[in-house]
Amino acid sequence: MIEVRNLTKTFGKFKALDDLNLNFTDGKSIALIGPNGCGKTTLIKCILGLNVVEDGDILVEGKSVKDDYLYRNNIGYMPQIGRYPENMTIKQTLKMIKDTRNIADDLLDTELLEAFELEKLYPKKMGTLSGGTTQKVSAVLAFMFNPKIIILDEPTAGLDPLASEILKNKIIKEIAKGKLIIITSHLLSELDDMISEIVFLNEGKMIIHQSVEDLMTERKTEKISESIISILKEMKN
Repeated sequence: MIEVRNLTKTFGKFKALDDLNLNFTDGKSIALIGPNGCGKTTLIKCILGLNVVEDGDILVEGKSVKDDYLYRNNIGYMPQIGRYPENMTIKQTLKMIKDTRNIADDLLDTELLEAFELEKLYPKKMGTLSGGTTQKVSAVLAFMFNPKIIILDEPTAGLDPLASEILKNKIIKEIAKGKLIIITSHLLSELDDMISEIVFLNEGKMIIHQSVEDLMTERKTEKISESIISILKEMKN
């Protein structure tokens, strides 16, 4: 569970998050969406400890992110653009991160590694990989250590249709295990069948936090994408 309490984050004169309060509950799959500059990336970076939390607080599994960095061991993160040592091979990169996490091989989740057939590409250096293959490496690392919380930032960006489907099926499996999944995406259509809640941010504030069922009932729509489009249209008027 993640609890965001009165979180405000500023960069100079720009207020990226404005007294934000949110609860993300275990077993939920949450779409974190909103227009560019709404605060999604800032919030994710605060949860991950990449942005310092000063005004307000974030609790992960009941512990403040200010007090203990080890909470991050329970989070798997797939960035929109993964950055890795360019001269290391895929095999070396995976080994380096496995050694850092110090988790026994029999406890690792290698389902995506096998489904993407990355072992065939082990000798390739990270700096030579296409964007799609780099995304596959990032996806493998996000799920590999069996985290309780998984944060996916534009997860299908650069992936081919088959890889996107493999990843989507993996996300659905992890949701069924009771994990908390947070997804940001500009491809609204890919959220259908995966998401149980919607959090819509604008100008650093929460505009909507609803279950998908309630949102679609209220908006009289049959798809998540249709509901979000109706919200965006209202904002323009």
